[in-house]
Formats: sequence, C-alpha cells, structure tokens
Amino acid sequence: MKRDSIYYQIFKRFPGLLFELIDNPPLQGQNYRFESVEVKETAFRMDGVFLPPEDATPRAIFFAEVQFQRDEALYHRFFTESLMYLNRNRSQYDDWFCVVIFSSRSLEPRDQKTHRIFLNSDQVQRIYLDELGATNQQPIGINLMQLTLASDEVMAEQAKQLIERVKLEETDTLPKNEILDIITTIAVYKFSSLSREEVEAMLGLTLEQTRVYQEAKAEGREEGREQGREEQKAEMLKLTVPLLLKTGMSVEQIAQHLNVEIEAVHLAAQQNT
Repeated sequence: MKRDSIYYQIFKRFPGLLFELIDNPPLQGQNYRFESVEVKETAFRMDGVFLPPEDATPRAIFFAEVQFQRDEALYHRFFTESLMYLNRNRSQYDDWFCVVIFSSRSLEPRDQKTHRIFLNSDQVQRIYLDELGATNQQPIGINLMQLTLASDEVMAEQAKQLIERVKLEETDTLPKNEILDIITTIAVYKFSSLSREEVEAMLGLTLEQTRVYQEAKAEGREEGREQGREEQKAEMLKLTVPLLLKTGMSVEQIAQHLNVEIEAVHLAAQQNT
C-alpha cells in the first residue's frame, strides 16, 4: 500500500488530525496548514510540516514523520532536517515540536541514546498507532489512520464500520465526503487487484461518486488521449516519410524537417518496405 501518499492526503485535507494524537495541541490547531517544503540551500524536501496561521500566538511549527518501515537513520535525518529548516526560517517561528508516528513500536530505531536530548524532551512526541486502543473507542479521524494498519482479512469490515460511523455521527471540522474519499482511497490501494465492482460490493459504496474514482477516470481519459495522439503521429509519419525519401532526403534530414526522432523515421520507412 502507498502509505506515504495516503498520509499526505489525510494530513493535507485534515491537518488538525495531527493534534488529536498529541498531548498538548496548539489552541489554533484546526487552522494549521500542512505543507511539503523545500530547503533550497541544502536541496532537500520535508513532506510533513504543519505551519501555524498568521495570527497564532505562539507561532509554533510542527514537524511530523510517519514511519511504516524500519529506518535506523530516521532520527538522524528527521532532527537534522527540522533544525536546518528552523535555521533557514528562524525569524518566522518562536517555538517548534516534532511528532513521529510509527505503525508499531518495533519499528523505532534502536539507537535512542544519540538523540536523547530530543527524545526525552517535551518537544518530541512518539505515537504508536497500534497502541491507541480499540478502533470503536477512537475518534473518527484516528480510526482513519488506524485503517491503514488493518490486515486484508479485517480491513474490509473495519472500512464498512467506519463508513457507517461517518454517515451517522457528527464529524465537526472533518467533511464527511472527504473522509469517505480517503477510506475508498485506502481500499483501492489495499485491494488493487480487485475490480471496481468488487471494491464497491466490499464497501457498500458507489465508487463513481468518490474523488479517487473520478481522478482515476480522468487519468485514464488523458492516457487515452495521449495514446490517440501518438497513433495519429505514427500514421502521419507512415504516409509522409516514403514521399520525402523519394525526394532524396536522408533519414536524418527528414527527422529534422518533421522535428521527430530518427528512430521514428526509420520505423515509418520499414513499415512501407
């Protein structure tokens, strides 16, 4: 499953969900923006930065990392990049925090001594999704994140239960249609080998009404248009190249004249021999 992409979508649509996980959320947590930011001088990108609204006091920035596989260099990279970003933007913020979200405690780097000054401070919080408790006892937003951990055997049932909760309960600042889109996105990634009809039957939803299906449909149309353009171009070369060859032009000259690759001219010539 493409969990990085899923969590990017979750936090991009619902940045306030991060603050449902931590102990001391900022007062204006629902107004934070989730961004992927680039530190140009050092040429690296941070995909989990929560930026405070302009009128926030204090102006605290939150760095987040979601980890679903073992990475012994995680803390080295995460804290280094966070501090480098702060150094480049030190006049914009007056406080900072780091949140590391693990699918399981077993994935945490073994070396917790090197960065103990951070790990033992109140500026860093580690979250273990599989230790948050039973799914039916958690807020809908946290259920959404826990759904990414579900095995194939129970994921369908958990997704259906979550869909029913979304339909029946008030979701405050989380738009219901956005939540359903994320649930179907997780299901589509999780069961990529199933047909649309099979996923619909499994979830009890009509995928044609969801964003993930509409985006996939639009992508398919664009690929179809691109394929059609390529076919038209190939047909044009098939008709034009033989005529130009008869004028005495070389393959290289024809390629330059038509602004195409030499290989395409060769192919068109071979199709007419």
